[in-house]
Amino acid sequence: MRKRIEKDKLIAYMIIALGAIIMLAPFYFMFVFSSHSNSGILSVPPPILFGDYLVENFNTLLEFLPYFWHNLGLSLYVAIVTTLLNLLFCSLAGYAFAMFEFKYKNAMFVGIMATMLIPPFLGMIPTAMIMSTIGWMNDTKALIIPAACGAMGIFMMRQFIASSIPKELVEAARMDGCGEFKIYYRIIVPLIKPAFGTLGLITFIGSWNNFMGPLVVMNDMKMFTVPLALRALQGTGQVPWGAVSIGAAIAVLPLLFLFILASRRLIDGLTAGAVKG
Repeated sequence: MRKRIEKDKLIAYMIIALGAIIMLAPFYFMFVFSSHSNSGILSVPPPILFGDYLVENFNTLLEFLPYFWHNLGLSLYVAIVTTLLNLLFCSLAGYAFAMFEFKYKNAMFVGIMATMLIPPFLGMIPTAMIMSTIGWMNDTKALIIPAACGAMGIFMMRQFIASSIPKELVEAARMDGCGEFKIYYRIIVPLIKPAFGTLGLITFIGSWNNFMGPLVVMNDMKMFTVPLALRALQGTGQVPWGAVSIGAAIAVLPLLFLFILASRRLIDGLTAGAVKG
């Protein structure tokens, strides 16, 4: 029996290792291709070791994208502000839906959830028209404000607060004379940190990788975010895949760093409620 259990564990570990290799392979080849020439990247079989064209590819990247560092900083700014606003507004809305009783509460919640069924590309033309009308074209507000409070974030916060925070605790705080914002700040926020970590990571990655939004409202290369800037690099005639790869490698580093910092919160948030104490 012990040998069978050890064999099953070995098979499980091998499957996990194979899955990890398959998932990490694109990242590895992205960094490898950033150090090779176009001919080397397009060769069959492709290179699996690092080459000698890293500096040349980096210079090509800055030659075709002179605002690359500005694009990177702009992406970082938009992602951070969008994430902070989402955490604030979604947690407030989730607190209201979880702890308050008011007229048409369920209808409003269903209406918010229904917006998740609408394909994002259907809003491209209306978004462009609205942003042009209010003068927000080529402005970061056009990327931040529409994404400041998402339906998925409201749903996640509402579910987490309703399942992990007893209403009696909130009622006791009200009886002690606490106002709603004080209850939110002193009681709700400390207890929903795992949900903050999960929603924050998801929102940051979604904003960082957003391509359709900047494509609609940005037409100045200086105001491009990283995904749009790298796509513009592919429209420069013969695509310099080495430069594209090194640009993508630089762009993915903040995500890897953030994931390392927030991975514990992400796991706690995703598993919250799965095991009852």
